[in-house]
Amino acid sequence: MEHALIVSIPLSDGGFGSDDERDVLFALEDQMEAAIESAAAGEFDGDEFGQGECVLYMYGPDADRLFSVVEPLLKSCPNTAGGHAIKRYGDAADPDAKEVRVEL
Repeated sequence: MEHALIVSIPLSDGGFGSDDERDVLFALEDQMEAAIESAAAGEFDGDEFGQGECVLYMYGPDADRLFSVVEPLLKSCPNTAGGHAIKRYGDAADPDAKEVRVEL
């Protein structure tokens, strides 16, 4: 069973955010990818920018473990303020998969 951690971060405008904002978030992604790999907690799968938010996708066997690995990085980045994470306990195709929202 694959769990997911999906992080949504608000951007400063209704589009793709500023160049500086994206640079900070790309650096955060690199840190998160390295931390997840180092902890053997799963994988960082990528991002989506648009409509005023950045969404980061991570997958692995344990959503709680994924979150515990990246939580310190998320909380140390000022750009994540006002964002949230969704921990999904099950496959995306499973309509009964439990989801827990965590405010950042």
